[in-house]
Amino acid sequence: MKLTGVELRRIAMPLVSPFRTSFGTQTTRELLLLRVVTDEGEGWGECVAMSDPVYSPEYLDGAADVLRHHLIPALAAVGPLEAHIVAPALARFKGHRMAKGALEMGFLDAELRATGRSLARELGSVHDRVPCGVSVGIMDSVPQLLDAVDGYLDEGYARIKLKIEPGWDVEPVRAVRERFGDTVLLQVDANTAYTLGDARHLARLDPFDLVLIEQPLDEEDVLGHADLARQITTPVCLDESITSAQTAAAAIRLGACQIVNVKPGRVGGYLEARRIHDLCVAHGVPVWCGGMLETGLGRAANVALAALPGFTLPGDTSASGRYYATDITEPFVLEDGHLQVPTGPGLGVEPLRDELAAVTVSTEWVPA
Repeated sequence: MKLTGVELRRIAMPLVSPFRTSFGTQTTRELLLLRVVTDEGEGWGECVAMSDPVYSPEYLDGAADVLRHHLIPALAAVGPLEAHIVAPALARFKGHRMAKGALEMGFLDAELRATGRSLARELGSVHDRVPCGVSVGIMDSVPQLLDAVDGYLDEGYARIKLKIEPGWDVEPVRAVRERFGDTVLLQVDANTAYTLGDARHLARLDPFDLVLIEQPLDEEDVLGHADLARQITTPVCLDESITSAQTAAAAIRLGACQIVNVKPGRVGGYLEARRIHDLCVAHGVPVWCGGMLETGLGRAANVALAALPGFTLPGDTSASGRYYATDITEPFVLEDGHLQVPTGPGLGVEPLRDELAAVTVSTEWVPA
């Protein structure tokens, strides 16, 4: 395919309720969508960077800038392209994995649409539907948390993940266990809020039979995670620390994690995410698909990825209604705790014109 140009579309999606984590509270999800136009058709990519560099060094204005001035011109200079050579063609630019991943996603969608193949089939999916978990933000009170968890279990979610931080950890977990019992799949996510000095405190979570504790320490503290894993019995899962198959291999070798959360945007795209999946399968390490409050475009791609055989734990591939009253695609709806894997060409979904226009903040055409 020959690149014609890329439309950068900034959107703002109101959340159905505030979503609080250890690094802040979101009421609106701002996102950058990429419409990748080629001589054989077009495809959509979604950049999952946040408005501010609080989850990762990347942020939306920076992603737009590096796409505009470096990544898109670099691909335009290559000539005819296939999706699998996008990452090598951009490798000389350091970092910016979320921006690169969005561009690769757009090429993948365009390429697969042109040939009538689905992303799920291309990645190697083996399931036609995937079990879904839900991420529950930090609440103002334990009763409020219990009401929220009760509602998600009534909806049929297969797993509950509680966001935690110092001062909101042991007691909320105990309350959920006491209220809903030991059969609920329950895990916690710290988003780097602790240090190794908190190991004895985090060990107080061990009696609650959690599936895992996700990213308790700083993303660069891989050795600290290895030390922590020897001091607690709850399995340690890495999220922010995993930026590539190479970093995943190092973390596994060091004993820093027993489980890996794969977020395609964080690792540079769905092809690198598949490589991490393959690596983890080879080492007997379970993986699951994380979420970044994606629109239906990113959700469709995540569901396709989560249908690979190594994704043995429910991911954060929640229904559209978990975050958005109105999505920009046909909504993903929970059915018996699962979401259907799209089977149409490319992502298998497309933006709805009116819904997309309603949330669009700005558009910019970047010619090749």
